[in-house]
Amino acid sequence: MMDQIKELREKTGAGVMDAKKAIEEAKGDVEKAVEIIRAKGLAKAEQKSEREVNSGKVYTYTHAGGLVGAMVEIACETDFVSSTSEFEHLCKEITLQVVSMNPKDVEELLSQPYIRDGSKTVDQMVKELIGKTGENIRVVRFARFKLGME
Repeated sequence: MMDQIKELREKTGAGVMDAKKAIEEAKGDVEKAVEIIRAKGLAKAEQKSEREVNSGKVYTYTHAGGLVGAMVEIACETDFVSSTSEFEHLCKEITLQVVSMNPKDVEELLSQPYIRDGSKTVDQMVKELIGKTGENIRVVRFARFKLGME
């Protein structure tokens, strides 16, 4: 069971006790346990969705030797969370998504399949981090620039 807990924690970032409970609930099926953890994370995210977000980051990324780039504003509740590596990773992944998929607005961005894992949307990726951090996180706005385009 310890190997399963370790594998589940690596896949989801869940705590030891949450991973153990999910493995027990899934009767040892790690993939089913991943879904249980994600569902619980989504439920936590819904509970936090109305909380104010007064901290965060403006993150930039350029691609293709500077021919295309994106800037995103992602907000959270505290500067503690905004300084974590997980939050930084989320910012980077969302800017990559904007550069690659060129969404027209935040709503479209959040509904797009995540470029690195088509089994989940960008919104699910954000909600997973909400579940891990316990804070509300929101993609506020973004801009995409391509050389020679207006």
